[in-house]
Amino acid sequence: MAKHWWKALAVLLLLYTIIAGFLVKVPAIENNQQSTRNLFFHVPMWVCMYTLFTISVANSILYLTKYDLKKDILASCAANVGVLFGLMGFVTGSLWATYTWGSTLTNDPKQIATAVALLIYLAYLVLRMSFTDIDKRARVSAIYNIFAFALLIPLTYIIPRMVDSLHPGSASSPGFKSKDTDGTLMMVFYPAFIGWTLLSVWIYTLLARYKRLELKNIFK
Repeated sequence: MAKHWWKALAVLLLLYTIIAGFLVKVPAIENNQQSTRNLFFHVPMWVCMYTLFTISVANSILYLTKYDLKKDILASCAANVGVLFGLMGFVTGSLWATYTWGSTLTNDPKQIATAVALLIYLAYLVLRMSFTDIDKRARVSAIYNIFAFALLIPLTYIIPRMVDSLHPGSASSPGFKSKDTDGTLMMVFYPAFIGWTLLSVWIYTLLARYKRLELKNIFK
């Protein structure tokens, strides 16, 4: 049981996030009002996505060094979970935009670049389904995954910070931390950051275990 402590921690942190996230007093930041609470759910989704995509590309690189199919499966599982959390991040962000920007889908650089990045990773999942040869699928997918990750950071982090955007943290719109003078947002945000990340890794390990059982004849 001791080795599962981090799972218990994930549950406790997420319970705290949900309860405190809806009860804590949030500062009035421009026109965000009560929608500021979405910070505890929207931003951690992106953190989970980055974490899983990093795990995915690391396993793709490891696969290309030793051609171990187990690494390809791990890369695929991490990418699947990463896309799931990326989509949840996009949905929660679009919902937030509805109340603060006046439109669910806009021409904001951050939103457009993120949509492109997610489409690139969705293409990775489709690409894997187009091969019947396991070894060929693993090789092509690993190479594609590396290029996808190389585009991820510029699209979702660097470029949006260099141009004018409605999104907090851009060149023309500062983040929330400077407005959180009492520290109430960060008091919930950091536990949320850890809790959601642990949950995403937990889901990844469960999916990886399922895939190993599904393909146990190959990995004997």
